[in-house]
Amino acid sequence: QVQLVESGGGLVQPGGSLRLSCAASGFTFSRYAMSWYRQAPGKQRELVASITTGGRTNYTDSVKGRFTISRDNAKNTVYLQMNSLRPEDTADYYCNAQLYIIRYWGQGTQVTVSS
Repeated sequence: QVQLVESGGGLVQPGGSLRLSCAASGFTFSRYAMSWYRQAPGKQRELVASITTGGRTNYTDSVKGRFTISRDNAKNTVYLQMNSLRPEDTADYYCNAQLYIIRYWGQGTQVTVSS
């Protein structure tokens, strides 16, 4: 059974940091590109960051220099380190695994940036 379980979300003040984790099981994690998406209330889901099987990373412009995606294939886990958080980063964050046309999604974790 495929599972992607996100954790690490919560309430943080502007300028603060959070580290999201996504634990994967039920598939060969190392073969999949991994990504983090987010969806703010009333908005479409957007790609935040991605990491290939070889470790190449890509970020949406609004998070470059603030967020870092990484993966640990030994732990079947992908991370999103989020620094200098802003109110506009408030959203539900989703983990995604992709291999060709196969895609798996987690259930999401909520991040709220507010004073």
